[in-house]
Amino acid sequence: MTMTDEMMDAIEKDLVFLATTSSEGIPNVVPIGFARPINNTSILIADNYMKKTRKNIEENPNVSIVTKDAQKNPYQFKGTAEIFESGKIFEEVVEWAQNVMTKLNPKAAIVVKVTDVYSVKPGPEAGKKVD
Repeated sequence: MTMTDEMMDAIEKDLVFLATTSSEGIPNVVPIGFARPINNTSILIADNYMKKTRKNIEENPNVSIVTKDAQKNPYQFKGTAEIFESGKIFEEVVEWAQNVMTKLNPKAAIVVKVTDVYSVKPGPEAGKKVD
């Protein structure tokens, strides 16, 4: 799935919500302030404080991300997450987070490869898969 500029802007503009599930099927949703597109197929997330979310991704890499701007077209992104604790992408997350807030010390970078996008705008198109 290729994200449009509008979709990528929605991710970068505000908080997003990241949903994960444990291996036992217990759901978890958290607000994420450090999320941005890497390109039109992947989303970068900084793991600054994750506990349950991180454990869930380790057990089950399938995730969902929802943008919150109901005035525009809010989206739900589904994909698979990969955790990086070193290397180029991790260093990029550390630099990004510390440029915003010098006291942050990210534990990992999480890259979500987007597989599907859905509209979650209220109305008749809610839940419709975006091609």
